Amino acid sequence: MGNLPKHRATLERPFFSCGIDYAGPVLIKCNKGRGTKSTRLHFVVLVLVVGAPRHIYSDNGTNFVGARRKLDEIRKLWLSLPTNEAISYYLSKSSIDWHFIPPLITTFWRYLGIRIRSVKFHLKRVLGETILTFEELTTLLTQIEGLLNSRPLSYVNDSDIECISTLTLSHFLTGDVLLSVPEELPSTSNHRDRWELLQNIKRGFWKKWSSEFISSLQPRKKWQDAQPNLKEDDIVLIKGGSSWYMANGSSSSSASRQRRTGSCCNCENPRLSV
Repeated sequence: MGNLPKHRATLERPFFSCGIDYAGPVLIKCNKGRGTKSTRLHFVVLVLVVGAPRHIYSDNGTNFVGARRKLDEIRKLWLSLPTNEAISYYLSKSSIDWHFIPPLITTFWRYLGIRIRSVKFHLKRVLGETILTFEELTTLLTQIEGLLNSRPLSYVNDSDIECISTLTLSHFLTGDVLLSVPEELPSTSNHRDRWELLQNIKRGFWKKWSSEFISSLQPRKKWQDAQPNLKEDDIVLIKGGSSWYMANGSSSSSASRQRRTGSCCNCENPRLSV
């Protein structure tokens, strides 16, 4: 296996190097398409939200090729105008390099493709024939984005068990864990309410996607070397309602299992995904 690309092994700010691909899980008929003009508008939103990237990687779709050509034309136009040196220097240093993967070589796009395909597959299954407004669809996609950015990468090993926290993508984006809005609704709420519908869709997506994510963490491969079993003080992963929790194993037996969570409470026979 070859070495990782330089941008994946270099310390950079979030979205300094990023990949772009169209998921296309839903169709909004009021949209005028996903051509070059639409791609440019999405690019403007990306820059305003997370900052201008330095490197962009995409496939050879005509919309992406056209967007890069149009951005190059705008940049050359600005550089050709009689303006002050400060603006010219900024434009020359802040240019964006758009890289296209070799045609028909899917290995260059495997990581991003797997993530997008996972979201698209489960979102289609939970949406079904449900009709959402634009605001509801935006809210749902933002909630799914929060779920994906809250997935654990590893754990932070602190000396105090009460301080154990999960290292997630949100730590690199916001510096802290993303907190979701409480899902409990008053008992008097109408079950046909649109918010209840969105929560049901989000919970359905979480149930399907998290099960697949857990499976990817535990591939059933043939062990070439002896592997130890779980023992006391091992860090384990607990799948919650719509988030992940870290726990420290305190004792284990065939009849019952006890786990000491980060809040130092013992749980009898919890449902652990380990």
